[in-house]
Amino acid sequence: MSQLKLIVGLGNPGRDYADHRHNVGFWFADLMADLGAARFGVEAKLHGETARIQWRGHDLRVLKPATYMNRSGQSISAALRYWKIDPAEMLVAHDDLDLPVGTIRLKFDGGHGGQNGLRDLFAHLGHGKFHRLRIGIGHPGHKDKVTGWVLGRPGQADEIEIRRALDRAVDVLPLVLNDQLNEAMKRLHTPPTPAV
Repeated sequence: MSQLKLIVGLGNPGRDYADHRHNVGFWFADLMADLGAARFGVEAKLHGETARIQWRGHDLRVLKPATYMNRSGQSISAALRYWKIDPAEMLVAHDDLDLPVGTIRLKFDGGHGGQNGLRDLFAHLGHGKFHRLRIGIGHPGHKDKVTGWVLGRPGQADEIEIRRALDRAVDVLPLVLNDQLNEAMKRLHTPPTPAV
């Protein structure tokens, strides 16, 4: 495995979208910038906002594309080229309709699962060999309702569950950074033992 150097959050830019389910990848990017006491700055040549953090002994770049979700690959591929980072050294955080609210999963490689930001990134890279943080937002129950669902705000209870899931991801991220992806996945994917 390669050392992580870049964390990307997927979402749509602008205040109108900030609280939407589709922007939970941005929530994770914001959380990482906060943990690194860093602010995002606009990088026009990268079509996005970037921050650089020192966290747990690691030097990390954080990127939020400003290209809208379905053109995320434009920003991400520009950043990978500019910083000379291999896709395998990147973690992309994104919303996932196929996971229940509050569920969070790590993976490396695989398909795009219909997620438009990943789909565009695949088109730019020609493959899916990068780390993903899949953030469950649940499914509205019918495919005709998906657009309104992802471009809508989660209820208060769901938002609390999503933010707790992001905190759990932060807890295992040091393992990923130290090349222990399998251990990180085991801890993140194993449900906690209920108290008796």
